Amino acid sequence: MYAVVETSGRQYFVVENQVIETELQRGYNPGDEIVFDRVLMVRDSENVAIGRPYVEGARVVGKVLEHFKGPKLLIVKVRPRKNSRTKKGHRQWYSRIKIEKIEYGEGNA
Repeated sequence: MYAVVETSGRQYFVVENQVIETELQRGYNPGDEIVFDRVLMVRDSENVAIGRPYVEGARVVGKVLEHFKGPKLLIVKVRPRKNSRTKKGHRQWYSRIKIEKIEYGEGNA
């Protein structure tokens, strides 16, 4: 069984027992349970449910493993003929989440 969920303005293809990295999930600490209720699609062994825009009664339950910073990105701005240069760095925060179960319909878990 797999699903496509939407969080932080992005879509993620998830399978049970998979670890995904998303944008920082604010309000959750490591060890907390997180529920994604904006499920766009669910597929089990025989059926496919596609939401308009979301699948009714579907949810994905996960556990926040950790928050971490991604690699450093350098932003360099150079203006020609002015000897003017700017160099900045940026590190984005991410959350690592383990997908525990995908729930859909009555009795399907």
